[in-house]
Amino acid sequence: MSGQTWLAAVLSKRIRILAASMTWTDEELVARSQRGDVDSFNQLILRWERPIYALAYRVIGREDEARDVCQEAFLRAFRALPGFKGQAKFSSWLYRITLNLCRDWIRRQRRAPVSQMPEDTDVIEKAAARGPVESIEDLVARRELSAVVERAMALLPEEQRTAIVLKEYHGMTFQEIADLQGCPLSTVKTRLYQGLAVLRRQLERNGQLQAEMVKRV
Repeated sequence: MSGQTWLAAVLSKRIRILAASMTWTDEELVARSQRGDVDSFNQLILRWERPIYALAYRVIGREDEARDVCQEAFLRAFRALPGFKGQAKFSSWLYRITLNLCRDWIRRQRRAPVSQMPEDTDVIEKAAARGPVESIEDLVARRELSAVVERAMALLPEEQRTAIVLKEYHGMTFQEIADLQGCPLSTVKTRLYQGLAVLRRQLERNGQLQAEMVKRV
């Protein structure tokens, strides 16, 4: 076999493995990673890097620090992976690591974080996307409303803000949030409802929210 033929065969095999890894479940990738397959863990990073960064960004509200938290979360996960027993979903385990890092950062800062939502994930994105074409006036109104939401989110206690982020932005169930926050299910519901009530009052007070948008926050 010539050098070029051998290289082509190796590349072809790598491509097949990469293509297969994209269809593997988190559990399969974790199992392969625990056996020393670094490429499988890299696939987990590719799969979860954006959600983990978004979570950190929404909780602490600072881009550079959120990126550092994201990197540290994956580093800690990689180091702790041999002891991961699969008692929870990999994603839940990774979210817990991330939230713990966020809490550590907030404690070090000793001040309320300034919550800044990424533009492509604001709370009325879905509502705005329903229209065929967004006018300049609508775009300006949406940006202004997003800024109001950011300020309102920054005023919430950490537990309420985190519950809203996990439920409304990451689509977690009440039970999953309870497991992550280490509290009873009823506590999560209380935090969420109280936090959303504060947001609604704040938005209504600013006169930025139409009736149909209130229901979507």
